[in-house]
Amino acid sequence: MKKVENFFRALQNLKEIEGKKPPFDTITLTGMVSLFGICFEQAWKAMKEQLEASGYGNYKTGSPKAVIKLAYQSEMIDDEPLWLAALQARNNVAHSYNEAIALSIIRESREKYIGMFEKLQKELQENWM
Repeated sequence: MKKVENFFRALQNLKEIEGKKPPFDTITLTGMVSLFGICFEQAWKAMKEQLEASGYGNYKTGSPKAVIKLAYQSEMIDDEPLWLAALQARNNVAHSYNEAIALSIIRESREKYIGMFEKLQKELQENWM
């Protein structure tokens, strides 16, 4: 399960933002936002891989939104609105040149998304692999 392993590594990298304190220089700010984007990408791809491996391959699992909805229906995740908010934040990564957007992604990653990713990691380890 290559994509699951990639997700676990990406989550480990993302957790490093917890120890960083503002103010952030541009490189640090951009890097921290990128870590979130990478982790989100690996998370939804890991969900897709596990759903398909568990017999959900006949369902529409092409886009991140479709995968999130199916993961919620299959009880892989339990907070669809939070995951959809994370998807929107991932879409905003392209605008991280805007300091307010970048700081918002970092704050939300620390407050919400790292915990969300950790719950997915635990669920995958305990019930899907």
